[in-house]
Amino acid sequence: MSTDSVPGRAETVVIGAGAVGCSVAYHLTELGADDVVALDQGPLPVTGGSSTHAPGIMFQTSPSKIQTKTAHYTSRLLKDAGVYDEVGGIEVARSEERMDFLQRRVEWATSYGLPEPRLLEPEEVTEHLPLLDEDEILGGYYSPTDGRVSGTDALQWYIEQSSADFYGHTEVTDIEVSGGEIRAVETNRGRIECDRCVLATNNWAYQTGQMVGLDLPIAPVEHQYVVTEPLEELQGGDSTPGDATAGLDVPGDRNITEFMAQPPDRPVGRDQDHSLYFRTHGDGYGLGSYNHEPLVVDPDEMGKNSDESQASVHSFTEKHWTKPTHPNRETSAEQAFDELLPATQDKDFRVTENGIFVYTPDGMPVVGETPQIDGLWTGLAIWWTHSGGYGRILAEWMENGVPRLPSGPVDTGSIHVARFEPHAGNKQYFMDRGGLRYQQVYSIVEPRFQPSDHRGLRESPFHRQQAELDAEFYQSGGWETAQWFGSNEDLVSKYEDRIPEQEGWQGVNRSPIEAAEHLHTRESVSMYDMTSFSSIMVEGEDAGAFLQRICSNDMDVGVGRVRYTTMLNEGGNVLADLTVARLGEDEYMVTTGGGNSPGIHGSWIERHAPDTVSVTVEESAKCTVGLWGPKSRLLLQRVTDADVSNDGFPYFGCKRIFVGDVPAIALRVSYVGELGWELWAPAEYGRKLWETLWEAGSDLDVRPIGDGALESMRLEKGFRLWGTDIDTDVNPLEAGLPFAVDLDTDFIGKEALAEAKETGIDDQVACLTLDDSTDIMLSGRPVFDDGDARGYVQAGGYGYSVGESIAYTYLPSEYADAGTSVQIQCEGETYDATVSDEPLFDPGRDKILR
Repeated sequence: MSTDSVPGRAETVVIGAGAVGCSVAYHLTELGADDVVALDQGPLPVTGGSSTHAPGIMFQTSPSKIQTKTAHYTSRLLKDAGVYDEVGGIEVARSEERMDFLQRRVEWATSYGLPEPRLLEPEEVTEHLPLLDEDEILGGYYSPTDGRVSGTDALQWYIEQSSADFYGHTEVTDIEVSGGEIRAVETNRGRIECDRCVLATNNWAYQTGQMVGLDLPIAPVEHQYVVTEPLEELQGGDSTPGDATAGLDVPGDRNITEFMAQPPDRPVGRDQDHSLYFRTHGDGYGLGSYNHEPLVVDPDEMGKNSDESQASVHSFTEKHWTKPTHPNRETSAEQAFDELLPATQDKDFRVTENGIFVYTPDGMPVVGETPQIDGLWTGLAIWWTHSGGYGRILAEWMENGVPRLPSGPVDTGSIHVARFEPHAGNKQYFMDRGGLRYQQVYSIVEPRFQPSDHRGLRESPFHRQQAELDAEFYQSGGWETAQWFGSNEDLVSKYEDRIPEQEGWQGVNRSPIEAAEHLHTRESVSMYDMTSFSSIMVEGEDAGAFLQRICSNDMDVGVGRVRYTTMLNEGGNVLADLTVARLGEDEYMVTTGGGNSPGIHGSWIERHAPDTVSVTVEESAKCTVGLWGPKSRLLLQRVTDADVSNDGFPYFGCKRIFVGDVPAIALRVSYVGELGWELWAPAEYGRKLWETLWEAGSDLDVRPIGDGALESMRLEKGFRLWGTDIDTDVNPLEAGLPFAVDLDTDFIGKEALAEAKETGIDDQVACLTLDDSTDIMLSGRPVFDDGDARGYVQAGGYGYSVGESIAYTYLPSEYADAGTSVQIQCEGETYDATVSDEPLFDPGRDKILR
């Protein structure tokens, strides 16, 4: 830790020396980086950011695999450092709905490798937490390796153990960028030239992003925390002097380190039914509350930290403690705590504060290299709970090109800084959505939950026609996409004997119309709006060679042909699966999925392209209709002069055609396993494209279909979905995609993939079918063999054409052979399942090739 002037140059500058910044700096030097500088505007180690005032509780279980994995890594790291108390964590249920939710937490924890998670009876809860009123609870969830971190001690440990240079009282005044690359960081103590810069500024993320023209969608939100006066019931415990507040140390006149340390066997706790959590501070209780209306702070109004002030702590607002202001809670924090922890009733508080944390529009962290600026990395919206893990992931990514933890590679799709669409940078948007995520942080959020604000942002040219067909619109990446169509309700009675009823949590926000649309497509012809998918035009004399460099398959195909391929990182893991159409000698159209795919994959392709290759991400320039089903050729023949016969337009072919008056690029590919085409047209022709196809197919009973039908059809056909079945967790061999790889060509990730093929793969994809149930298996649920967890459900659904409940998973190779019996735990029930040969639907490809 230095008080000298800053150096004139460093390879890497980390801005922010809280939990994330210190972790990144530590892990970079552990991996061999020897020129790392970390800066903070406040004093070290008590910088005054969220890491300083955070209560330090660490609950590891999450429905997100990467959040659970990073939490567990963090707890192990900090435990070994001697700054983490593994006292266990208990989440109580005060409703039947919450008990069901806690069962899900057991299943997620089991899937993602947390040790010994289990449910507790009320009397077991109070054995661990004797001050709780047993009559108020129905039970609890116990994770024995949860606990609390001593924040200040942890920061000091990072600083002492790292060979990085740390500078407090150093305010960053500007970040210099030239030619799309990081050049330097300007501070109040001098300029530091650098090759890489990591933003770990959290509450100040928006402000630092603005220095380089980035609208980082990160909203600061106030959160209430209090510490009670000494409680008689906690007197005389086995406690020792120390930092009892695990990160609540703040500059000023509140000497809270004088509290006595918590007895070592008292778990941290949560009452999520009332958006509350609690932990002891020696002879008092610390009480935290999300049980109030979101108090979102304008990120431009975040002040500075110093020895005398802490800008990330605002004055306590009593009404948000004593009155029920949360939109979905009828009981105030005060009343709920009085009921659950009667010992705290009418007690004075020796600490009261509204501490500030940050939230993103989707509630997930912001990690990775920014697509706009080479060398600018982010580690933002990360809690203490996950900070160690994300510091390791960032360091591995920066040093070795592959995001990973010691346990293996990780999927970064849900956390990547490039996942956001441009509208997410609007302050009102991310403040509103960040407030919603704060409001929901302890809520039971239904599958397929849809927010009601900021809708209608992105609509395809077909939106009006779809609305007239009573589409049920869901939002993804800002796009309004149809999940199913009310106009197809008449099909339900036609297929009712083939549509099992889905009850309970598995059936929430589902409609039997989705199944009917699926079955109709298999028998007739349907139209699917693919406009939210993206095309990337790659052109130039070196376009073919460039695509060969970034794609794992042999891309030397003729004009008019299409090739399916994966795109890998240096570790040989799947960055994306792509469809590449060669439209001309030096002209290619690369198509990828919707959601966050355009930002992540498009920016990666752009970053790697040489100057002789033009890359254009056409996220909004085109509209697309998927025309699928056995009658699709008959319909298309009516509206085009092009030869669409099997000989004239074979599978995996492409050509420019006219659909009526509409110029289009037609690809003979099908994501549902039926005869069909994707028809890509300029967006301004979209309305006419839909009308032309709709009118021509009226006597064929052409129907619109939504995402629900698409998902069940692709699942029974065994087609992979990036971000669900494949991601940077796995390589193509593990994912069952060897046909998308040609090791005789040179491509990024080849060396790692060749090594994996040589040494053999430990896990591989497996298609499971339930032996005697039609229930849908939900993702993240564990797969067992004789009581031992072997994997978890990646994707589950019902195959209406094959009459099977299907779940895709990855299993150790010795368990992945067809005929192997396993069990799936879902919603507290155990289901027998069998590994099946895939694909289940049309394994001979007769339908797709006709």
